[in-house]
Amino acid sequence: MSQPESAVADAQAGGRSGQEPLAKLAERYGLRRAIARPRFTVYLRQLVERRHFILTYATSRNVSKYSSSALGQLWQVLTPLLNAAIYYVMFGIVLGGRDGVENYPAFLLTGIFVFTYTQRSVTAGAKSISGNLSLIRALHFPRAALPLAYTIQELQQLAISMGVLVLIVFITGEVPTWYWLMIPVVLVLQTMFNVGTGLVMARLGASMRDLNQLLPFITRTWLYASGVFFSIQDKVVEAAGMPQWVATAMYLNPAASYIEWMRDIFIAKHSPPPMVWAACVFWAVFALCFGFWYFWRAEERYGRG
Repeated sequence: MSQPESAVADAQAGGRSGQEPLAKLAERYGLRRAIARPRFTVYLRQLVERRHFILTYATSRNVSKYSSSALGQLWQVLTPLLNAAIYYVMFGIVLGGRDGVENYPAFLLTGIFVFTYTQRSVTAGAKSISGNLSLIRALHFPRAALPLAYTIQELQQLAISMGVLVLIVFITGEVPTWYWLMIPVVLVLQTMFNVGTGLVMARLGASMRDLNQLLPFITRTWLYASGVFFSIQDKVVEAAGMPQWVATAMYLNPAASYIEWMRDIFIAKHSPPPMVWAACVFWAVFALCFGFWYFWRAEERYGRG
């Protein structure tokens, strides 16, 4: 008789005689729950081992997302461009957001494309667990693979959008400089932040049924507070007459920091202030480390109920 069969037989006998609890029997035979949470280092190794599944899952979702529309994946670019056109009229012309801003079309598009990447990663992460309960209950795999795949899906869409953004920035009169080589650095840091935040939102979305209803209001407020449509320094400090610490606090907002660094690359053609790049690095490292730890802590609860 094999060891698991012997354990089952002993458990049945113990259950009839009431002598030895099942937990002690499992410990004696070295058995563990199938859904038991592994150690953190083991969990990370399991994710690396399933990297091909994560990438394939993200790519297949990206291809199928627009398969039913006539323009297909062109909507990945058309959607932010149409939003930019509306925002340009409302905030740039009607509300005067373009006044005093150098190359406002490139300024606005950079803000929209960078913020949209984070916004969509956060929103997708919140639905990654609650929207895949059947897959979670059918297969055994590290649940963090799902929010990771959703962020990779958004990164794949951003790659196309960034190509369009670089073209538009060039058309509006900006000349490529050596600072453009820092674009991948900013995107890596932003992706780290998006992964970590997506993992946090995935755990919250798995337990809070109403989170997906609240997220549009939260992200819209975040959008207005991130300087997407206006220069924080010009409109908040100089035009509105607020103290400098208000602008500093707004720049510490992670979305505003990544937007500001990308605008410095494309338009200002200089390195960002130390406060901006320090905020970008801090939010990337903190969000990634905390996000993995926070999500891993609830690994056994995903898919239940």
